[in-house]
Amino acid sequence: MERANSSSWEGFILMGVSDYPQLEMIFFVGILFSYLLTLFGNSAIILLSSLDARLHTPMYFFLSNLSSLDLAFTTSSVPQMLINLWGADKTISYGGCVTQLYVFLWLGATECILLVVMAFDRFVAVCRPLHYPTMMNPRRCWLLAAIAWLGGLGNSVVQSTFTLQLPLCGHRRVDSFLCEVPAMIKLACVDTSLNEAVLNSICTFFTAVPLSIILFSYCCIAQALLKIRSAEGRRKAFNTCLSHLVVVLLFYGSAVYGYLLPAKTNKQDQGKFISLFYSVVTPMVNPLIYTLRNKEVKGALRRLLGKGREVS
Repeated sequence: MERANSSSWEGFILMGVSDYPQLEMIFFVGILFSYLLTLFGNSAIILLSSLDARLHTPMYFFLSNLSSLDLAFTTSSVPQMLINLWGADKTISYGGCVTQLYVFLWLGATECILLVVMAFDRFVAVCRPLHYPTMMNPRRCWLLAAIAWLGGLGNSVVQSTFTLQLPLCGHRRVDSFLCEVPAMIKLACVDTSLNEAVLNSICTFFTAVPLSIILFSYCCIAQALLKIRSAEGRRKAFNTCLSHLVVVLLFYGSAVYGYLLPAKTNKQDQGKFISLFYSVVTPMVNPLIYTLRNKEVKGALRRLLGKGREVS
C-alpha cells in the first residue's frame, strides 16, 4: 500500500472534460472570458470603494472583502483549469493540489460566513437605523471580517487535513476541474463513511445554518420595508437587499448541492459542473449583481472617470 500511495506524490490528473475533448476549447474560451470579467469587475469594486469617500461605509467595506475573496477564490483554481484545458497535459503537482485544496476550501467557507455578516449589516441598517452607526462602527466591522476569514481558515485546516489522511492506493485521476474535498474523497480505496459524515456535519454548519440565519434576517427586513413610508427609501433598500439575496441563493444553492450530497452518490458530471459554477460563474456575476442597479457605485465610477478626464 505504501508503494501505491507513493504514486500520489507524483501529482494528480484533473480530468475536467477529458471525456469530451471537442468541448475543451469551448470551455477554455468561456472560462477565460469569465475570469477576465471577474478580475475587472471585482477589482473595480475594490478600487471604487477605497478611492471614493462616499463609499467608506460598512456595506462597501464588506463588499470589498467579498470582491477580494472572489479574486483569490477564482485565482486559486482558474489558471490551472486553463492550463489543463489548453493542452494535452492534465496533471497538477501534489503540492499544487494540496495548496488548491486548502485555499479553495478556506475561501469558500469564508464566503459562507461573510454573506451572513453582510446580511447582518443590512438587517441593522433597515431594522435598527438609529443604532446603525454605533452597532456597525469601524472596529466592529474589522472584527466581523476577521471572524469570517479566520473561521473559514479553521474549517479548511480541519476538512482538508482529514481528507488528505485517506489512503489513495495509487489513484491519481481526479474527476473534476480542481482539487476539492468531494472529488478527493472519491479517490479513496477505503470506506469513507466517516469522512462523508464529517464533511456533511461541517458543511451543514457552514451552509444550512448560515442560510437559515440569512433567510430569517430577510424576513425581518421585508417586514421593516413595508413600514417605510418613503417610496424612494423603500425602493433603495429593496434593491440593495435583493442584490445580496440573489448572490446568497446562487452561492449557497451550488455549495449545498456540491458538498452536502454524499460524495460517492452524486452524479459525477453534475458534481464537476456545479463546482465549476461556484468557482467561476458566481465570482463573475457578483460584481454585476451588486452594481447594475446601484446608483452609488455608478456615481462613484462617473466621478472617478470625470477626475481622470480633468487630469488628462
